Amino acid sequence: MTDKKQPKILLIDDDPNVLEILSEKLTASGYKIVTASAGLDGLNTVYKESPNLIILDLMLPQLDGLQVCRILKFDERYKKTPIIMLTGRTEEKNLRLGLKAGANKYLTKPFEPNQVLNEVKQLLE
Repeated sequence: MTDKKQPKILLIDDDPNVLEILSEKLTASGYKIVTASAGLDGLNTVYKESPNLIILDLMLPQLDGLQVCRILKFDERYKKTPIIMLTGRTEEKNLRLGLKAGANKYLTKPFEPNQVLNEVKQLLE
């Protein structure tokens, strides 16, 4: 990264394996990673950390990913923050719901870490 300031990415997922895989991949690529494993915790982390990008699961305890996404997109401070939904929900209706809620990208699990990294790079350019 040419920028001295590392872009900060918040991963919100209740699967520790997903958090670990993405944390390792993104950290190795020069990003600073913060994580949360539930919707409400994720929202609080956004307010505390102000990430440059959010990777968000759909199925979460407390608040689901759609609720978190909508709340952030209605907030003036975060409505321009890119959100990648990364979920096991592969149905077309979930894709539409995710994009309608404000997600910039909708990726499905199982995922290829390099694909996620490429989407992150595109959205942060």
